Amino acid sequence: MLITAALLAGCSDTPPPEAPAVASAAAALEIDDPWQVIDAFEVGRDVYVRALALEPGADRLWVGTSLGVNEVDLTDQSLRNTFTRADGLANEYVFSIFVDSGGYTWMGTNGGGASRYKDEQWQVFFPMHGLADYWVYSFAQQDDGTVWIGTWAGANEWDPDSGEFKTYYDELVNEWVYGIGVDSKQRVWFGTEGGVSMFDGENWQAWTHRDGLGAANQDNLPISLNTGLGTRSRHDLNVMADGQPTYNPDYVFCIHVDKQDGVWAGTWGGGVSRFDGEQWRNYSVDDGLAGALVYSIAEADNGDMWFGTNKGLSRFDGEHWFNYGREDGLLSEHVYSIALISPDEVWVGTRGGVTRFGRAVAQQEAGKAE
Repeated sequence: MLITAALLAGCSDTPPPEAPAVASAAAALEIDDPWQVIDAFEVGRDVYVRALALEPGADRLWVGTSLGVNEVDLTDQSLRNTFTRADGLANEYVFSIFVDSGGYTWMGTNGGGASRYKDEQWQVFFPMHGLADYWVYSFAQQDDGTVWIGTWAGANEWDPDSGEFKTYYDELVNEWVYGIGVDSKQRVWFGTEGGVSMFDGENWQAWTHRDGLGAANQDNLPISLNTGLGTRSRHDLNVMADGQPTYNPDYVFCIHVDKQDGVWAGTWGGGVSRFDGEQWRNYSVDDGLAGALVYSIAEADNGDMWFGTNKGLSRFDGEHWFNYGREDGLLSEHVYSIALISPDEVWVGTRGGVTRFGRAVAQQEAGKAE
């Protein structure tokens, strides 16, 4: 495995050792798994990679970290640029990145508002401009160009023609919004700290654990008290209590709408749930998921689902689960972000850096070409 230079200059410390948490599913199932780590890019032992976004048609990957944003050239995996507040970024701690249909890159920060970038031009959005809050955690876009923004004080609907923001707060099942997805009917789905909400343009609906969201607490884990009802200082995303993982199945870290309009929700301790329009189907560690806390979700062109958890990376092909941990080359077991670069390449963000996965056959062919 090749370990390349750090993406952020001056931050190349190796992350501290962590106990391996995920066994190789290929070995357990005695079936071939073509995926393996190709290389890794370190960003510093205490630096978090919370967001990854591929810019379509540009061979460019945006990497959002707790120290700024990196622009990576995918043709040779080199670093093109690093952006901080000195360059126009609203705040260095970036939690979400999204490239819209117009080629603008949106960056949501932890307490610094949102930034939009294109062709070396920056625009910053604060509450004084109509943004709901300074804490920005997700973006999505409808076919008409409308951009939706998830914050800790509700969701924004941004009109690309007028540049005006509309805020939804009371309509949501919970105002602390972490994930947003749009389905083929242009309905907007929101993952919050209190469940999932959906807006069809006129009406709102909501689902919680009582409706089937999130797997049962089979291990009797402590209930998480970090519910969003206190102050922002309580929102440190600490998932442990007295050395144990905690449980709050209504707390949704991420949302993804798949090609069949199934809605996937990554929960805190309840695994990942899929809503088919009528009922929720939960997938837990007992089913093969690496960890019960699901931070990120991505879907491959072939229908494979990828999940970033607190115990490593999972891939689900609809029948089998394949899990990847530190023993497979991950820099850390907590996987916060996933970017599908091609059918043969996946990048994942963790504490300490980014790990690049590829199909073994694709790697062998690349070696022959060299």
